[in-house]
Amino acid sequence: MNNPLDVKLWADRYVAQWNEPDPDKRSALIRTLWAADGIQVLVDPPQEIRDAAAALAFPVPPLEVRGHDALNARVTRAYEMFVASGEHVFEAAEEAYVLLPNVLGIRWSMVSTSTGQPVGGGLDILALDGDGRLRTDHQFIGVS
Repeated sequence: MNNPLDVKLWADRYVAQWNEPDPDKRSALIRTLWAADGIQVLVDPPQEIRDAAAALAFPVPPLEVRGHDALNARVTRAYEMFVASGEHVFEAAEEAYVLLPNVLGIRWSMVSTSTGQPVGGGLDILALDGDGRLRTDHQFIGVS
């Protein structure tokens, strides 16, 4: 993972899964990119979830999905919410970078297709397993 070209290719494939319109291709991409027991953690859930937890006197829970089927459902839902209408697309906001061996940082933007301007974004910290597949993804939405 020390080769910047490998990091760029890996990051491009990661971002591509969120934009893939074909469900079969999206599922195949997820199975290629992610370890079978890979996990994505949405570190800072949406405000309504934080409010609901607070109303119940619970700490704010991170949202987690684990495994290919749950990851496919997560990515598909994000695609349906943000990309399927044609209004937005996800893009790498800058070149991905190596934080530690097998740990990457990817800043991304959700871009308006009509204006080309970012309307959202975040940072994903990705840890790869020994086979180069995504083991953990800690996603921070709204990070500039």
